[in-house]
Amino acid sequence: MTEINVPKHVGIILDGNGRWAKARGKERSYGHKKGSAIVQDIVEYAFRRGVESLTLYAFSSENWKRPKKEVDELMKLLSHYLKTLSASAVKNKIRISILGDRSRLSDSLNKTIDVETGKTKQFEKYRMNLCVNYGGRQEIVKAVNDLIKKGEEITEKSIEDNLYTAGQPPLDLIIRTGGEKRLSNFLMYQSAYAELYFTDVLWPDFTVEEFEKAIVEFSSRKRRYGDIG
Repeated sequence: MTEINVPKHVGIILDGNGRWAKARGKERSYGHKKGSAIVQDIVEYAFRRGVESLTLYAFSSENWKRPKKEVDELMKLLSHYLKTLSASAVKNKIRISILGDRSRLSDSLNKTIDVETGKTKQFEKYRMNLCVNYGGRQEIVKAVNDLIKKGEEITEKSIEDNLYTAGQPPLDLIIRTGGEKRLSNFLMYQSAYAELYFTDVLWPDFTVEEFEKAIVEFSSRKRRYGDIG
C-alpha cells in the first residue's frame, strides 16, 4: 500500500450550511447548528490523522452583509460552541486560537473567547484556528501596518511573522465544501502554494470519510514549488 502523505496544516472553508437547511425546509440557522456539530468529528479525526494545524473559516469579514437575525444566531452559536470545544481541546491538548479582527465582536463574545482559548494556551503541538470576522487581504494589510509601526523592514519573512498564523506550519491544503470553487478571501497570503480541494458535499454532510478523500487526493499530488520535480 502506498504511504499517505498527510498535510501538516489544513484550512477548511465550511460552505453549504444554509443551502443544506433550505433543502429540508428549515431556516438557515438550523444548517449552521448542524454544521457546528460536524466540526468536532473532523477536528478530532484530523489531529489523530497527523495534521498539526487546522484552520476553519467560520465567519468572514464579508458575512456581516447577511441578515442581522442570521448573524446574531451565528454569534450565539459560536459562543456556545467555544465552551464545548474548549473542554475537548483541553482533553486532547489542542490549542484554540481565534483569527480575525475582534473589535467588531460583542464584549460578551470577546470575554468568552478570552476565557475558553485561555484554557488551551499552554498547548503547542496541535493548533485549531477559528477565523471570525476574518479576511485574508485585511490580514496582510494589518501585518504590513504592524511592521511599519515597529519600523521593521517589510520582507516576505517579516510579513509571515506578523500574520495570525505565525509560528504554525505552512498551509498545505485548503478544502472547500459546497461546490463553489474560489477562496473567498481565505488565507490569501498563506495559500500561495497550498493545494486546493473542492467538493460538492455540503458542510453538514461532510464526514471523516470525505476528509480522508481530500487527504488521499493531496497525497497524490506532486508539489514542485516552481521546480521541475
